Amino acid sequence: MSPENEQPAVVLDESSQLTLRELCIACSLSAEQVMALMEEGVIEPYRAAGPMMFSGICVRRVRRVVRLERDLGVNHAGAALALELLEEIEQLRARVRRLERR
Repeated sequence: MSPENEQPAVVLDESSQLTLRELCIACSLSAEQVMALMEEGVIEPYRAAGPMMFSGICVRRVRRVVRLERDLGVNHAGAALALELLEEIEQLRARVRRLERR
């Protein structure tokens, strides 16, 4: 990619707000693919009186699901389940670290 085509890196977190179009661009997916992930419960939009909006965390979740599907060959439902389990493991590990610091 040439320097004039490079986009600046943007840090996305729970407070970040993206439209459906921005989420599609960030994840290199079509709106139909994103909607399918919504149907599987991978991501959930929030509405603030207007178009669907997504938190920045949705980008991370969608990208992980896409990686799981590509690398493991699982479907949306399998990737959604794997994502849920991976996030639960991360939460448990963080909890163990906090408890070990006491």
